[in-house]
Amino acid sequence: MPDTTLTPPLAAAPIEDRAGALSPRAPLTAAPAAEAALLVAWARDEDEVREAQRLRHEVFAGEMGARLEVPAGTPPGLDVDRYDAFCEHLLVRAPGEADEPGPVVGTYRVMTPAAAARAGGLYSDNEFDLGPLTPLRATMVELGRSCVHPDWRSGGVVMALWGALAAFMVRNGLETMVGCASVGMRDGGHAAASLWRRLEATHLAAPEWRVTPRLALPVDELRQDLPVDAPPLLKGYLRCGARVLGAPAWDPDFKTADLPVMLRLADLPARYRRHFIGA
Repeated sequence: MPDTTLTPPLAAAPIEDRAGALSPRAPLTAAPAAEAALLVAWARDEDEVREAQRLRHEVFAGEMGARLEVPAGTPPGLDVDRYDAFCEHLLVRAPGEADEPGPVVGTYRVMTPAAAARAGGLYSDNEFDLGPLTPLRATMVELGRSCVHPDWRSGGVVMALWGALAAFMVRNGLETMVGCASVGMRDGGHAAASLWRRLEATHLAAPEWRVTPRLALPVDELRQDLPVDAPPLLKGYLRCGARVLGAPAWDPDFKTADLPVMLRLADLPARYRRHFIGA
């Protein structure tokens, strides 16, 4: 599940807290001052969800060469799967012209605990045995299908997304985020295996939270000594206090190695808490 880490033609469901009560949607808010013209908001209808799916297709299929399996009848040029209809879709828009909204240049897909129950589980359940996380599920969201348009990868879009996500978590009484940090496998997986070995020594979660891949990357058959740096998004997660939950899964369709990652709001360093949630 790429995150560069996760529809039938339906609008996104309302935002819910852990009790299933509706929570007010976030209004349009500006991104950080460096890119103040960006706007971030939750998708409100099918057309806006389609915009996110179109950007995802452009990045995942067009740029990364992913093999996307979409439901029958899906219009061309969209990345769609069965989980989209259950999720909230967070959008960042570039500046528009006159009264017209700008194009979507960044997106995240967010699945709440109530939505996961309706969907029969998380997308990540397909890649990992998440049994050890059962005690956290009542206040745990899954982040997925994160991507940013190649012309807007200076950092402002991701900061706008993260700010809205943090506010969403606080507003809905949620405490934990999980998802997959994807590493490309153009080199056959050697970089991913090397990165895992480094993170295993520095950022591995406590034993009680560790999960198992269903289709494991064959790390022992790959080089594990390359001087690999973490991808920018994963590096950002780690700076915010995220932990890697175990060895990477291999996703043949997206041609990535997926590292399971967990971030708890309680683990946010003080400076990030102040920046994202003002606490």
